[in-house]
Amino acid sequence: MTERSMAPLIVPGKTIGILGGGQLGRMMALSAKAMGFRIAVLDPGKDNPLSQVADLSIQTAYDDLEGARQLAQASDVMTYEFENVDLTVARTLESDAFLPQGSELLKITQDRVNEKAALTKAGVKVAPYKCVKTESDLLSALKEIGRPSVLKTTRGGYDGKGQLVIRTEEDEATAFSWIDEQTVFVLEKWIPFEKELSVIVARSTHGETQTFPVVENIHVHNILHQTIAPARISEAVKEKATQMALEISKSLNLVGTLAVEMFMTADEDVFINELAPRPHNSGHYTIEACETSQFEQHIRAICGWPLGSTKQLKPAVMVNLLGQHVEKALEAIPQYSKVHFHLYGKDQAKKDRKMGHVTILAETTKQALEQADRLNIWENERVEEVK
Repeated sequence: MTERSMAPLIVPGKTIGILGGGQLGRMMALSAKAMGFRIAVLDPGKDNPLSQVADLSIQTAYDDLEGARQLAQASDVMTYEFENVDLTVARTLESDAFLPQGSELLKITQDRVNEKAALTKAGVKVAPYKCVKTESDLLSALKEIGRPSVLKTTRGGYDGKGQLVIRTEEDEATAFSWIDEQTVFVLEKWIPFEKELSVIVARSTHGETQTFPVVENIHVHNILHQTIAPARISEAVKEKATQMALEISKSLNLVGTLAVEMFMTADEDVFINELAPRPHNSGHYTIEACETSQFEQHIRAICGWPLGSTKQLKPAVMVNLLGQHVEKALEAIPQYSKVHFHLYGKDQAKKDRKMGHVTILAETTKQALEQADRLNIWENERVEEVK
């Protein structure tokens, strides 16, 4: 028998331990509790979104091995809700407890160089890139890749942080000012994309695989603003994007959910941009719009259950609520007869902080987009998108 075929079936009443107490963990936990599981969480915050709905909360640093062992002792299966989990902790839990996702996927997705190498090995397209650590590295990379290009930190970047688009000589000067001979960067060729797409793929401990529909993502200031599901693209691109996600999941020996972010060019070529080894912001629409949500699917995958159907029931638009949107979103509650409203339980509504989201289902994508506009919550974003 293979190791996968021997993976245990985790049944209701057992405890799922989650590393990280953010909104992804919260929504994961809500699905798990509906299925009858108990939830334990490790997070340094006292009143984080997940601890508000968990059965047990361990308040300690992510790299606290003793705290991680406490979580393991309380849990029958473990998972993580973000990729910047301490790798030493993940490796310890992999050897001493049941962490079906393992540590290797974290090692790959925590570092852009590792990630790009893994994607290349999987046989999918990525933007041409060069590793950069010194000024001479950057000079050589700029000569080879040219402008426009993007300088990215290899670790820790999200929502556009740690990234610099290089279009002009002034941008190049800024890029050189980032070089400290210690930090490793990658310089990527700029892909002139028509659309940003993503596919969420799930793979169980028994090797069963399912993909969710390909979706279209619109960003404002490098933060996801809106997800349109399904994406407004050709069937050929949908097939290509889905196949790439499946190839990646197989190559990485995935367990759980993986978000695959992509660029589509004007000639319908598709390049892989980034991976996220967990449920993803662009999959929030699945809670209401699909037969199985990404969160329930993740729980099914790590617990050895059959995966659920990913069929989409209606066209949907998901729009993020950042700190600056919360007041208007609360004022708009009387208009929510056809709106699904989610707040994550975060204590402070800071600018650009993800506080919640809304999902709108309609008979057509056009109707869902029009309904979102009528809420008048995101007026500034709509103006910027038009520009």
